Amino acid sequence: MVGMARPRFHRLDETQQQAILDAALTEFAARGFADASLNRIIESAGISKGSMYYYFDGKEDLYAHVIRDRLEAVIERDGPFPVPEERDPEGFWTVLAGYYLRLMRALMGDPQTAALLRGWLAGAGTPSLGAAAREAEQRMLPWLMQTLSTGQRIGAVRTDLAPELILGAVMGLGQAIDVWLISNPPADAVLEDAVSTVMDLIRRVVAP
Repeated sequence: MVGMARPRFHRLDETQQQAILDAALTEFAARGFADASLNRIIESAGISKGSMYYYFDGKEDLYAHVIRDRLEAVIERDGPFPVPEERDPEGFWTVLAGYYLRLMRALMGDPQTAALLRGWLAGAGTPSLGAAAREAEQRMLPWLMQTLSTGQRIGAVRTDLAPELILGAVMGLGQAIDVWLISNPPADAVLEDAVSTVMDLIRRVVAP
């Protein structure tokens, strides 16, 4: 599975693991996947090339693992994000807008993670990164399906299209929006307005 560290990596003490992940984050955030150098990561982490391949199959697996690590860190730090329980459409969309605003503020305060995700989202359609993107989508799928079902039940989301089509439309639009927002971060004073505009765009696509 793409992005899986070998078991030996998890047997390292946390300080050594973090040294490798920090070096990789710095390199990938600054240069993107294509231009990042595994040799620079190895040198910065203070390990041998043989050791790196002892922990990961290669640069692609390390990259996907760092993305997963940063996403999980953001969700753990700024979550939780439970499925909305509101019983009216306005409340439903207000909760989702609040989630998105929280995530955007988290990324605005974490430039390295923002740069990492920008590069990943912009290049997720390429063959080398497609498997990692699909895996991330699969991890989100249960939450997305529950949220969609809730939205349809209370009249916040249309019911005349297949759920898979609605999710595909939202995820495609969401990827474009995420890349744009992360690449052109609005000032904090207007971030809430920007998120409101983005959510209104999504709502126009999927609301009844």
